[in-house]
Amino acid sequence: MLNSNQYVRYSPNVEVKQPDEDRLICQILDSVARQGQKVFDKHRHAMRGAHAKSHGGLKGELRIYDNLPTHLAQGLFREPRTYPVMIRFSSVPGDILPDSLSTFRGMAIKVIGVEEPKLLSTEPDAVTQDFLMINSSIFPSGNLARFLPEQLLQEKVVVSAPEEAQQLLGITARTVNAVTQKVGINLYPTALGITQPETHILGETYYTSAALRYGDYIAKFSAVPISTSLQPLQGKRIETQNASTLRDLIVEFFQRQSAEYELRVQLCTNLETMPIEDASVRWSEQDSPYQAIAKITIGMQEAYSPARQVYVDDVLSFNAWHTIAAHQPLGAIQRLRREVYEASSYYRHEMNQQPKREPRSIEEMPD
Repeated sequence: MLNSNQYVRYSPNVEVKQPDEDRLICQILDSVARQGQKVFDKHRHAMRGAHAKSHGGLKGELRIYDNLPTHLAQGLFREPRTYPVMIRFSSVPGDILPDSLSTFRGMAIKVIGVEEPKLLSTEPDAVTQDFLMINSSIFPSGNLARFLPEQLLQEKVVVSAPEEAQQLLGITARTVNAVTQKVGINLYPTALGITQPETHILGETYYTSAALRYGDYIAKFSAVPISTSLQPLQGKRIETQNASTLRDLIVEFFQRQSAEYELRVQLCTNLETMPIEDASVRWSEQDSPYQAIAKITIGMQEAYSPARQVYVDDVLSFNAWHTIAAHQPLGAIQRLRREVYEASSYYRHEMNQQPKREPRSIEEMPD
């Protein structure tokens, strides 16, 4: 176990604005906006610019562990307490695509009852706190210069290419990578994650991928399946027989069982080997293991009723920057997210004529 003196202390100086950052963010925003317009024209309904397809919306609770050491008792986790949470499982692309196109999966967590002011100026008085995760410990493109061409490709492939071509691309990428990984090469490390194997969405471990502030320190978060009900699903291969296989798996599971995930943090010990500005670099778990801070419990429930689906898809918003200052997102990819997620949320709520509001009670999510 490392001692607290070995962890890097947070200061504003850990972030370094990247060359051409403002121009790159503007170009990415323009691409996401064009993509959003095309998706709206396709469905006659506005979608999220990323994670458009939901697979389930769930109610649960987050219980912060007792007696955390000082370096873990930070920010929201500074004292033992239980919070209600809303959870949304999703897929990364900004369009509704068949589940047979394997991509990164997402787990977004909204904690309710957090009274401290939020960083987003449009929601300073909200009583919620968001954590956004995907089933990858890194963000593959890593920085803005590498992300821009990938976003431009997404704009073309995800929206314009026929679904048959998208599925063929995913199959081809997975096949090629299965061969090249044997010699240590990944030919398709895209932000969509189209080389991901088809595994059970509830058995995944989810990560913030990019860094964020952890009170006095710097960290990445993970959510790890720990209940006996979830452990058999870890790495379990699935067949995507229909366009909504992942939704069906979640609905069927929570009709009969409950689930537990453990929330853990990995604290930064070296800014050279654990960089803030390049999210594609994997932080060594040998140098800094993930440490448990809380448990998420999700009971049996109806995960995708019509009323819940509308609420999760059209009313709720998730943004890594919807947070207290103690958990400020860090790095170029996170600074991009602040702009993209806000613009996407505004467009979606405006076009669908749904009020943009943060919940004040868990009961606002329909059963």
